[in-house]
Parts: sequence; C-alpha cells; structure tokens
Amino acid sequence: MSERDHDKSGDFNDFLLKIGRLNYSWTNTESLLIHFIAGLAGCDKEVAVVIFLTLNTSRARLDLVERLAKMPGIPPEQRDAVLELCRDMTKLSALRNRYNHCIYAFDPENGSTRAILMRIADRKTDIRMGQSNPIDEDALNEIDDTLSRLTDLNARFWAVARQFDYPL
Repeated sequence: MSERDHDKSGDFNDFLLKIGRLNYSWTNTESLLIHFIAGLAGCDKEVAVVIFLTLNTSRARLDLVERLAKMPGIPPEQRDAVLELCRDMTKLSALRNRYNHCIYAFDPENGSTRAILMRIADRKTDIRMGQSNPIDEDALNEIDDTLSRLTDLNARFWAVARQFDYPL
C-alpha cells in the first residue's frame, strides 16, 4: 500500500469513526424524547418507553412530542421550548439521514471516496437518484459541526426536561 493510499484509507477510517459518533450522539439525544413523552403525556417513564419503542422512526417520535406540546393545557412557555428543541433536532437529522442512507464508492485512480445517496427524489416532472457527495475535508468538518450542535442540543433537552419537571 502506498503512502497516499494509506492516507486516503486513514481519512475514510476517520470518516467512519465520525459517522459512528454521529449515530451514537443522535441516538443518545433521541432517547431523551422518552422524558418529554412522559412529561407531556402525564405518564410514567415506563409507559413512555413503550410508546417511544413502538414508534419506529425518529420522525414519528419527534412528531409525537411536537403534537403533545401543542395540546390544550400545555403552557405556552413549555410548548415553545419543546417545539424549538424539536425544530433544532429535525434540522440536525438531515446530515445523519444522508450518511445512513448511502453507499460509498472508491476511485482506485485517485483514491477519493464519495457517498452516493440511496434515495429517490421526486420532482414535478422527473426523479433524481444517486446524488453523489465527496467525502473530503468539508464533509468531515460538516460532521464535526453537527456533532458539536448535537452535544449542545442534548444539554438543552436535559435543561428543559428539568425545567418542566419531566420524569427523569
């Protein structure tokens, strides 16, 4: 293996480690929705866990928490705090979803790696498939930024859960 090939392999390994951290951080933060379900629905944490696990997508779990926050009787300050967290989490989901729904291609000529999105994008009159993005320094920096924002979001979720005395 040439030094250049080793460097490219190391870059891809760094990328994979960052994707692992991204998935861990996402799952860790998403699990905090259990406390929000319990607090907003007025149930204990065990019931909230069953509800959380029954909903099998992040989007469904976020939708539930958003809808519970909008229920009559939820004070506006609480509603707004929860909705802001859910909006911020939804924004951060885009990068995670991109890298969790792709395959990776390696160019043997120059050693570059790219992510190919395995999703169909429906447009008005056509479809698009196979969107390709290089895995380069910009991609790694974008993952680092998202990881930092997820860490901040996690702390904000905990603060709101404590502020409104959700079951912990």
